[in-house]
Amino acid sequence: MTGHTAIVTGAAQGLGEVIARTLHGAGFRVAVADINEAAAKAVAASLDPAGATACAVALDVRFKPSFDVALDMLTTLWGDVHLLVNNAAMTLTTPVMEITPEEFDAVIAVNLRGTFLGCQVFGAYFRDRGYGRIINMASLAGENGGTATGAHYAASKGGIMTVTKVFARELAGAGVTVNAIAPGPLDLASLRDKISDDKIASIEKLIPVGHIGNPAFVAATVLHLASPAASSVTGAIWDMNGGLLMR
Repeated sequence: MTGHTAIVTGAAQGLGEVIARTLHGAGFRVAVADINEAAAKAVAASLDPAGATACAVALDVRFKPSFDVALDMLTTLWGDVHLLVNNAAMTLTTPVMEITPEEFDAVIAVNLRGTFLGCQVFGAYFRDRGYGRIINMASLAGENGGTATGAHYAASKGGIMTVTKVFARELAGAGVTVNAIAPGPLDLASLRDKISDDKIASIEKLIPVGHIGNPAFVAATVLHLASPAASSVTGAIWDMNGGLLMR
């Protein structure tokens, strides 16, 4: 993938950072996009201190002009873009009867609208150049109603899966694929910081394979779907949940 350019949203930490590092290790030039510009700069500098193959992008996924600016920046810097990973997300676990309209809208704006806008802006660019890959991060929560997450988070992830299919159909004839990955619980610091080891152990007892997922494998699947050889895979939802949902 040397010479290809990727932008990963929400890449200053967590799964997004793992994805950014995996893509960079595979030869991609990587734009680490995040609303936290300082954190994005730190990750980009750790990938390439010289800035030749990694850069930070201040990106607020709630606003379409922010995506326009990011696209202009990358085409000016590196000439073209080949891959968008829509990963940025707001994860809240507020009980359903306690979610305010404002909190519901805030989660939907980041997770679902952010993914939709990224697909619009970069999808149009990819369509016009005749090639592109879009990979959206969905979730098991969008498939099972979110037994351990907030209803707004689950609803946004279900919407992402639908948006993925809509854009996949729209862009299929232009050499652009659009797919989603739907992980279950992942072994990330964000999970371990919130949940005790005992609680994680009890969660793992409910997972058929007996353990939570490996974020490095999710990132490897992003790389797999980003390949030019993956041209016949589009509109797919790749489940990675340890057998919590089988279909």
